[in-house]
Amino acid sequence: MTIRSITAAAALLLLAGCGAADQANRSAEHQDEAGEHHDEDTVTLSAEQIAAAGIKLERPTVGGAATIEVPAVIEGDPAATQVVSASTGGRVVALTRNLGEAVTRGQTLAVIESREAAQLNGEVAAARARLSLAQSTLAREQRLFAERVTPEQDLIAARTAAAEARIALRQAQGQVAAAGTGGAVGFNRLAIAAPIAGRVIARTAVLGQSVAPDAELYRIAALGSVSVALNLQPADAGRVPPGATVTVRAPGRQATARVGFVSPALDEQTRLVPAIATLDNRAGAWRIGEAVTAAIRLAGGDAAGTIRVPLTAVQSIEGRRVVFVRTPAGFRTVPVTIGDTAGDSMIVRTGLTGREQIATVNSFTLKAELGKGEATHEDH
Repeated sequence: MTIRSITAAAALLLLAGCGAADQANRSAEHQDEAGEHHDEDTVTLSAEQIAAAGIKLERPTVGGAATIEVPAVIEGDPAATQVVSASTGGRVVALTRNLGEAVTRGQTLAVIESREAAQLNGEVAAARARLSLAQSTLAREQRLFAERVTPEQDLIAARTAAAEARIALRQAQGQVAAAGTGGAVGFNRLAIAAPIAGRVIARTAVLGQSVAPDAELYRIAALGSVSVALNLQPADAGRVPPGATVTVRAPGRQATARVGFVSPALDEQTRLVPAIATLDNRAGAWRIGEAVTAAIRLAGGDAAGTIRVPLTAVQSIEGRRVVFVRTPAGFRTVPVTIGDTAGDSMIVRTGLTGREQIATVNSFTLKAELGKGEATHEDH
């Protein structure tokens, strides 16, 4: 073989080797790209690293009735709340009860002093005097008629006058009762009495204040039961029938209420549907005006196949809701479609079967780890 032939053969071998190397490099690059694309949705962690990060693993909850959770406020039962007003104008000279104190029906709450009270009391006194005179006249006419001294028509007239006097006295007393329901406590004073038994939940009157007729003095509520004021989304309101169960929660307390009313109209300002549930409060555990959380059981839906996950399990990545599902090498992100929120969990409509192990507590650390991987890929 000549020197020229040897040189040509070596060149061919060199080119062939370079071509093979280029092909191997392109294949490796393709594999790297595929691996990097796959790693965008995965986080590689060992069991020790998962434990060190405090990541808790759970399985989704399958089944149970669908519920929603909304903020609510404890209010007095409208059917057991009474406004105590001054039916006659005047000056407040006595107030006997403060906020939160218990009252009994008919107990004096306030005393109003006024010219109108003096007039009303004066009419009662005059009517009582006229009745006394009429009764004396009737007794005299009955005696004289029995002695055949006066005719029967005089006796009839005396009876009529006595009857009219009794009617006039009842009318005058009724006017006093309508003005205060507690009667007179002096010639120019009227007592304002409690119309129901309960507790004072508001007191607007001030001692010495001049009040107009019908001005509110007190507000009393019988607190054996209270109302839970709710506001529902229109889409949920149709699934909350009267009688639906409501779990009412506050720090250190929990109780069950029943929906008694769901409004057929939306509130003009909030555009939500007002609803009211009734809560037993004979133990006095709930206070008027208290903010609580209400979990409402919804009617309808496939409760048996409902999948729920803790709120901490769902993360948002690039506008998608995802859950981190455990794999032999770590975790992978699974896009999910979520539904109603119920307490500290939410319904997952699509994406999970209910048999997976998912990251719940500290799942946000996986989201951060995923972000680091994406940043590394961009640097390359």
